[in-house]
Amino acid sequence: MSAEPALASETASLLPPGWPVISLGDAQSRLTGPGAPFEIGEAIVHGVKVRTWKNAHPTIRELVAHARANFGERPYVVLEDERATFEATIRAALGVAAFLQERGVRKGDRVAIAMRNLPEYPAVLLGTVLIGAISVALNAWWTGPELEYGLTDSGSKVLFVDGERLERIAAHVDNCPALETICVTRDAPGLGGERVVHFESVVGRIKDWHTLPDRPLPDVALDPEDPATILYTSGTTGHPKGAVGSHRNAMTCTAGQAFSATRNFLRRGEAVPAPDPNAPQRVTLLGIPFFHTTGTHAVLLPSLNVGARIVLMRRWDTEQAMQLIERERVTSAGGVPTLAWQLVEHPSRTNYDLSSLESMAYGGAPAASDLVRRIKAVFPQAAPSVGWGMTETTSTFTSQSAEEYINRPESSGPAWPVCDMKVIDDDWNTLPHGVVGELVVAGPNVIAEYWNKPEATAATIRDGWLKTGDLARMDEEGFVYIVDRKKDMLIRGGENIYCVEVEDALCKHPAVVDAAVVGIPHRTLGEEPGAVVTLGPDAHVSEQELKAFASQHIAAFKVPVRIVFSPTMLPRNANGKILKRDLKAMFV
Repeated sequence: MSAEPALASETASLLPPGWPVISLGDAQSRLTGPGAPFEIGEAIVHGVKVRTWKNAHPTIRELVAHARANFGERPYVVLEDERATFEATIRAALGVAAFLQERGVRKGDRVAIAMRNLPEYPAVLLGTVLIGAISVALNAWWTGPELEYGLTDSGSKVLFVDGERLERIAAHVDNCPALETICVTRDAPGLGGERVVHFESVVGRIKDWHTLPDRPLPDVALDPEDPATILYTSGTTGHPKGAVGSHRNAMTCTAGQAFSATRNFLRRGEAVPAPDPNAPQRVTLLGIPFFHTTGTHAVLLPSLNVGARIVLMRRWDTEQAMQLIERERVTSAGGVPTLAWQLVEHPSRTNYDLSSLESMAYGGAPAASDLVRRIKAVFPQAAPSVGWGMTETTSTFTSQSAEEYINRPESSGPAWPVCDMKVIDDDWNTLPHGVVGELVVAGPNVIAEYWNKPEATAATIRDGWLKTGDLARMDEEGFVYIVDRKKDMLIRGGENIYCVEVEDALCKHPAVVDAAVVGIPHRTLGEEPGAVVTLGPDAHVSEQELKAFASQHIAAFKVPVRIVFSPTMLPRNANGKILKRDLKAMFV
């Protein structure tokens, strides 16, 4: 694989003549120098010197104060007919904070949240961190035993839970010795007792949040290095690990969210527009859960920084998503590549006014390079945007959008200027540009530890550098290309096969909207590639035709020996990653 992939002609044709006007390095220097909006400073974090965004809020407390002062009466969160402004949500958060303090929650205590995307979620998270406690995001898809694990592992003192999760956890709460209070949102019959409190008794109904007392922010000293969140990793092997995120981790991502979009103005030769307080409100359709790092650190908190509205869905449904885009004049949608594909390919797309879309942003899972071209063909007014990150990097670490992404559709972009990354071999030797190895990263958004797991921390983090488990290569300008998960790479008769490369080749076919490659055991070769593919609505292609198509883009030994067609989108976890272990059974 070359370090500088050739542009596909259909992608290259989307670039404006003469782009870029200035180099990536020059654009970043102008944005990060003294007095610039993204000026860089330095700090010592856990004994390691790191670069930081000098103008970032030091903690979530200052972020909340900023949102309250500048966006108070704007709508912040919307679910169906329920709406809460920034001020109303912050008043509810302050009510939650007072409730927690009354229940004896102090700085460093853990408060768990197990619920679907509800307007209550931001209020609970903010109320928790404003008193210095740690918000523990439990995966709402977990079973009862898994929720019990998260509660006992974190030692959470209070649990905020919705009715569906309450039914799952009810039989397990007695196995959680640290759990003292359960606060239930919405309709939740069943569990009772002295430690059960209903959320409405704490702050009332959402429609009445604006009438709650106008409390000041809690008088609790917060430091940028104080832990603010625990988010659990995917747990594809063994128990999930709790990634402990600090206030600095979170505020690094909040400050950096607008960086790549701002950089694009300079790359085009345009002046960076000044903030316009009278500009229409930006609106994000959130199709991924708050308990995922993208939901919290790339949407919930950054929306407080820029006054953006978050539109929630009970569950993802493409038709409903388009209705909401039209009704709420959504400016950004996506989340993970699968959702972007579904919007692009939906047969009823032309029945809705989707002209408000300015960005189709996604990350969390590899995106086929052809998705860029499809987005620009269907939504020419919307800039495609991609990023790479993980729970341990507090969401976004690399990002690119618009022309930068069109220019390198296989890349996840360069790291933010406050971050560092390199590709290493198994002995931590740095590899040259274009050579595939494991990606390791460092920066102010990288966690310092896993909760109560010093051995896992030591195995993953060394002197501030995090081993990601991703195989990648970098080009000379610093753009990263994720090749595969290290544990997912196939070896066929001694030849390495990177699943992402094969999946990308399959997705280039116009009939294909989703694809996953897994290893099929073979007696002499060890394993061979097999693929599970989902076709678009009313699309048709045979297994042999698709194999022949793939052979035009990848070497013969990489072409799947079997292709199975799935009538639905492929199974994914909450982070957007395909559950390949579930697919392997299809080849037995």
